[in-house]
Amino acid sequence: MSTTNVDSSLKSEQVSPAAHAAEHTHDEAGNSMFGFIIFLLSESVIFLSFFAGYIIYKTSTVDWLPPGVSGLEVKEPAINTVILVSSSFVIYIAERFLHDKNLWGFRAFWLLTMAMGSYFLYGQAVEWSGLEFGFTSGLFGGTFYLLTGFHGLHVLTGVLLQSLMLVRSFIPGNYDGGEFGVAATSLFWHFVDVIWIILFVLLYVWQ
Repeated sequence: MSTTNVDSSLKSEQVSPAAHAAEHTHDEAGNSMFGFIIFLLSESVIFLSFFAGYIIYKTSTVDWLPPGVSGLEVKEPAINTVILVSSSFVIYIAERFLHDKNLWGFRAFWLLTMAMGSYFLYGQAVEWSGLEFGFTSGLFGGTFYLLTGFHGLHVLTGVLLQSLMLVRSFIPGNYDGGEFGVAATSLFWHFVDVIWIILFVLLYVWQ
């Protein structure tokens, strides 16, 4: 065997463990993301069930709105909707900064996403405090609070996950090789935004 072949064989043996480790890490990330997508699909089924129930109740109930209630205020919820939907673009920019290894850019836009999500929750709390009906005010009251409350819980979960990812960005070298948590949190946030668009149409546009 020639010296060249021996050197090539040694190099192959030296590189091989690192290559296998990288491939294993890639497979693990792929499996984790697949599992997370399955989780989001299961969440979609829950929301779709709620949407179907709301539509059935609304179209089959004679006195749908509670006594003294003519409809929902649209202006403030519309502003909250624009803010929440816009945060999807902001979190995408944050991901791009992370991809380019710009941690400070990532942190700035990630924090802005958290602020926009928090403002949405604040706006929802203000809206709830001013409503003229409660959870027990007929089918409309029950379904309204159930749908907006369940979605609000998801928004809160998203903000908490974002907080965790932001803190982890300050650990030296933690995001050098990319991060599944950031990608999953961003995907979850896009999911929450899409669900709210549907909710906004059902609750505020279709009155």
